[in-house]
Amino acid sequence: MEQSFWEWIPGKGALVAAAIHDGHALRPEAEKRLCLSESERLREEDPFTAAWAALLQPRIRTFRSRFEVDLNRPPEKAVYLKPEDSWDLKVWSEPPDGPCIAASLEAYDDFYAGVEKRLREVEKQHGFFVLLDIHTYNHRRAGPDQPAADPEKNPEINVGTASCRRELWGPLIDRFIGDFRNFDFQGRSLDVRENVKFLGGNFPRWVHQKFPHSGLALAIEFKKIFMDEWTGELDLVKHRALGEALGSTFAGLRESLRGMGGRP
Repeated sequence: MEQSFWEWIPGKGALVAAAIHDGHALRPEAEKRLCLSESERLREEDPFTAAWAALLQPRIRTFRSRFEVDLNRPPEKAVYLKPEDSWDLKVWSEPPDGPCIAASLEAYDDFYAGVEKRLREVEKQHGFFVLLDIHTYNHRRAGPDQPAADPEKNPEINVGTASCRRELWGPLIDRFIGDFRNFDFQGRSLDVRENVKFLGGNFPRWVHQKFPHSGLALAIEFKKIFMDEWTGELDLVKHRALGEALGSTFAGLRESLRGMGGRP
């Protein structure tokens, strides 16, 4: 049986987590056309983010790879067709034809329709909600033995907020970033900054369009300081510590929502 594309794990809170790039599986029709190795795919996916999303309920998890369809891009860009769409990687040995693309976009549409339905339920119950859109990013693209990217331009945690109404959500965002920075991460503070490396993709933009007065999506990009982005090897201690840092922000988010009149 073909694996489902995504799932919603229900919960009672106004904080929602999503790990939409954690998936690695492929629909058989897409897999037979792909020329990337599993390790090449894994390097551009967001492995281990589902474990951080599991700190909250409700939460969203996807099982399929972004190389089948990328939920964080607009529909016309959701299927990578050219190398420039995908970090200059040659993705396909046999480019997807119309029916193959249509099947991927059908899954894309099902995801967005299903998520909207469930977020409407959260909105109705709580008034406001915050969705944590959790991702990771590479910072050693020059090669495993080459220097890492400039830390001034690559914070350890990048919080993308460009598409939200900051006049509504500004105090909550500032509290979130401050709490993240104040966490004791292995004896130091994390470098957490807003809109430096990433501004937030299609998913948070969609949330802000659909829920302009009630929903905030924070696009959280963790630099891969917790793993080797070339081998895929996980540093479990750092990964757990980053999860604890993320968890340390939840009380402040709930308090901020209450201050806005929400029912978290």
